[in-house]
Amino acid sequence: MIFCKNGELIVRNLELRDKALIVKWLSDNRVLKYYEGRNNPQDEDMVEAKFYNDNTDKTRCMIEYSKVPIGYIQFYPVSEEVYKEYGFDFKGIIFGADQFIGETKYWGRGIGKILMKSMVNFLAAEKSAEKIILDPECWNERAVKCYEKCGFKKVKLLPKHEMHEGELRDCWLMEYDVKQHLNVK
Repeated sequence: MIFCKNGELIVRNLELRDKALIVKWLSDNRVLKYYEGRNNPQDEDMVEAKFYNDNTDKTRCMIEYSKVPIGYIQFYPVSEEVYKEYGFDFKGIIFGADQFIGETKYWGRGIGKILMKSMVNFLAAEKSAEKIILDPECWNERAVKCYEKCGFKKVKLLPKHEMHEGELRDCWLMEYDVKQHLNVK
């Protein structure tokens, strides 16, 4: 199933045939620096357990650009537990997303911006999302700047939020408010 298409960009369901690419990307130190950590390379069994189990409400997808698989994205409705953890008093529909571009030759080309704008539009139109949240690590300035260019705002510092390369790292809770971007009050 194709979830969104924007020019050369397609986001489609993750399929079993994609497993080797996920393993390749998540054993590349350049990718692991930003996603999972260089001390946590993924083998086939780990990828199978993490990306191919059905015990989740995450929708797992491949990112293709010019018909070439280049990365991974997952999106999911935010749980009541996360509402509490992040201190939301908002009771509308919130989706979260996690993503990475695994083919490093596609880094720095603006594809992340196209991806995030496309996913925001998809989640708002097709899933009735009122807010979309991300939680990048604070030191990952490239990702934070990309998200800001797409309309995400830093709303809260999450101290020691994510284990990365053996230490708990601070993250930004970033939010895209659909109504603010539609000028709806």
